[in-house]
Amino acid sequence: MSECCKTGFRWTGTPEGKETKVAGLDAYVSGSNKDAAILIVHDIFGWTFTNARVLADHYAKEADVTVYLVDFFGGELVTPDMMEDPEKAKDFNVGAFLGRHNKAARGPEIFAAAKALKNELGYKKLGAIGFCYGGWAVFQLGAKGNNLVDAISTAHPSLLEKSEIDAVGVPVQILSPEIDPLYTEELKAHSNQVIPTLGLEYDYQYFPALRHGFATRGDPNNAVQKKGLERAKNAVVYWFAQHLH
Repeated sequence: MSECCKTGFRWTGTPEGKETKVAGLDAYVSGSNKDAAILIVHDIFGWTFTNARVLADHYAKEADVTVYLVDFFGGELVTPDMMEDPEKAKDFNVGAFLGRHNKAARGPEIFAAAKALKNELGYKKLGAIGFCYGGWAVFQLGAKGNNLVDAISTAHPSLLEKSEIDAVGVPVQILSPEIDPLYTEELKAHSNQVIPTLGLEYDYQYFPALRHGFATRGDPNNAVQKKGLERAKNAVVYWFAQHLH
């Protein structure tokens, strides 16, 4: 995973939700809708990252859904200071971290969380959004025949494979920055060639001048990044408001 995954501006703000359990996993939940929910599959900074919780609050209020941000790293926390502090950064091995949290290890937990929201908590409509690391996961959740989610969204996905794009079977939204070594030009082209042939609603949003990580770690003090943050948030809200109500 590129170094660009490991940096970013930390947003201010106090998350308004609460902590709970989903499928036996720790989770942050925001909102009170009993019929429609969104599952967030987080990036490398995990379920405690303030930015992700603030986004969950926005989605809950503005799309009128209940949002679950579940811990899919088994309690292991990666915090921004681990990247910003040179002494801590040199001791953090991204490759080893991803090895511990590979698709085979974490995929079953992600599916279990989605099933719990549908079958145990009884949500009639369920969406899933994945940031960076979570991008591959929402494509797997939305694969043909799974009947787990009603729509998916992803921003700057990583670890995504062409076969996962080919297999998708629900409406898809992709938030794609111009500069992204992980969601490569080849993967962008493949998405835009294949998905329109699948008979699915498809919303591909391109963000010029922005980089991988912009939707969760952009700097609101930078005018271009702030515009991208707001546009991305609004696009996700509108997408799920359409598909979950």
